[in-house]
Amino acid sequence: MKSFKKWIPTIVGALITIAGIVLDVQTYIGGDYKNKNYAYALLVTFVGILVLITGIKKLVNKNDEKPVKADVTTLAQAALCAALCYIGFAFFKIDIPVGTEKTAFHFGNVFCVLAALLIGGYWGGLAGAVGMTIGDLTTAYVTSAPKTFVLKLCIGLIVGLVAHKGFKLSKSHSAKYTAVGTVVSAAAGMLFNIVADPLVGYFYKMYLYGIPQDMAKTLAKISSITTSVNAVIAVIAASLIYLALRPVMRKAGLLKEI
Repeated sequence: MKSFKKWIPTIVGALITIAGIVLDVQTYIGGDYKNKNYAYALLVTFVGILVLITGIKKLVNKNDEKPVKADVTTLAQAALCAALCYIGFAFFKIDIPVGTEKTAFHFGNVFCVLAALLIGGYWGGLAGAVGMTIGDLTTAYVTSAPKTFVLKLCIGLIVGLVAHKGFKLSKSHSAKYTAVGTVVSAAAGMLFNIVADPLVGYFYKMYLYGIPQDMAKTLAKISSITTSVNAVIAVIAASLIYLALRPVMRKAGLLKEI
């Protein structure tokens, strides 16, 4: 019975998420991203995703492992990174129309990767997911919001896993080791995005929102180009910013071991 209770948040989260996605499809009106019912359906989806993430986190924790906690500094850094993700996407982007849909060059991924490098994959991923999802919800990309939340969270988790579990970047290392670890970690997250974003977007748009297959393919091809360019920019910019901030934050006591 105790073992089953551990699964309850995951099961509930999955059911709420599925219900939210079904409501998204039922309430979406093509081109009307300010539709209130659709906005409420998106909210249900996000609540489900958050509950699901919480449940999965409890399942992967060992019995003797303490739950993830965050101090005020970590929360403040996560909030700042989320705001930067939003600004990087909402205000520093070039839209590329593809029929009735859009893709874009933007700087949002830079801060998503940076957040994972600075505060770890869990909080960094959430910062990127929340910041860029808000960016979607406040622009014409609102239909992509659920997809954005999941993909950006995954980017953060992957970057954090490679950086802090693999390279142990939060500890003291030589400058060369730190630089290599930073670039490889950032590249790992962006390689995932290069593959996942167009692929998930193709099925997401075609099967959930009924976009014609030819249009979905065209959008996926253009998205793969913009995603690749965004990835290169994110790896270079996030690595440079992290390597510049790291010694300053360490000296100030703001860079904790992860």
